[in-house]
Amino acid sequence: MDRWYAMKVFVRVVESGSFVKAADKLDLSTTATSRLVAELESHLGTRLLQRTTRRLHLTESGQRFFDRSRELLAGLEEAEAQAAEGTERPSGVLRVTIPASFGSLHLARLLPLYQERYPEVGLEVLAIDRIVDLVNDGFDLAIRLAAQHDPSYVARKLATIRHAVCASDSYLSRHGVPREPQDLAQHNCLTHSFGTYTDKWTFRGPRGLVTVQAKGKFRTNNAELLRAAALAGEGIILEPTFIVGNDLATGDLVPLLQDWEIPHATAVALYPSRRFVSAKVRTFVEFMHEAFASEPAWDRWMK
Repeated sequence: MDRWYAMKVFVRVVESGSFVKAADKLDLSTTATSRLVAELESHLGTRLLQRTTRRLHLTESGQRFFDRSRELLAGLEEAEAQAAEGTERPSGVLRVTIPASFGSLHLARLLPLYQERYPEVGLEVLAIDRIVDLVNDGFDLAIRLAAQHDPSYVARKLATIRHAVCASDSYLSRHGVPREPQDLAQHNCLTHSFGTYTDKWTFRGPRGLVTVQAKGKFRTNNAELLRAAALAGEGIILEPTFIVGNDLATGDLVPLLQDWEIPHATAVALYPSRRFVSAKVRTFVEFMHEAFASEPAWDRWMK
């Protein structure tokens, strides 16, 4: 008995929910499929599946064996793919999901450059801030900004995402400069309607973490609208520096509370860990890692 093949048949039976469906996917007869699973059970000396006329049920041993078998088979597929990477050419359609603002400001210029380097790859890009299920929604990878990421995916760091509290000179001349996070309660804070930084802003200082309730007369789901309102002198914003870094460098916006640290996030390229890495995914991740290898231009104002 080929144990690797029998393991593959067993996994397909469990994933399909029946011997008939698994046999069809594997181009085997139902009899041969059932026999291979029976031989595997005999070899292991334990029952893996409880069979009824309508359903299959994993035994406790079967569940453990299924989980481990799927990992081993995925590792085998990945090893085979990596062995072939030297001759594999990136091609086909690469489906990517990216954050809307970060995508338009900092990825839009890079996407044509990637395609110029790899002309046989087509790109299908979804620019959205909602978290997309890569596997169920059929995406190859995602660029995401967050403090933590789903551990079931492979995450390749691209850049540190810093945040800044800032306002225009015109606003500060009318309303004063906050010296402590608690002073923000006396100011018009322009806030996000969803995400990590909505109306609760967290700072780390000499006394540890401090969270303040940010309140104001303008609230939106769009970072560019908040930036425009701040530039117009409407109030104080807390934004990623990839959005306001240039304004801070030119002085159009003034950084505030610089003695207080705002917890960082990370920009990562995220892709499923149980699938071998295709050439189009591998080259896209490497290209983006190369593009963000140096200090981000949007943080040069800090020097």
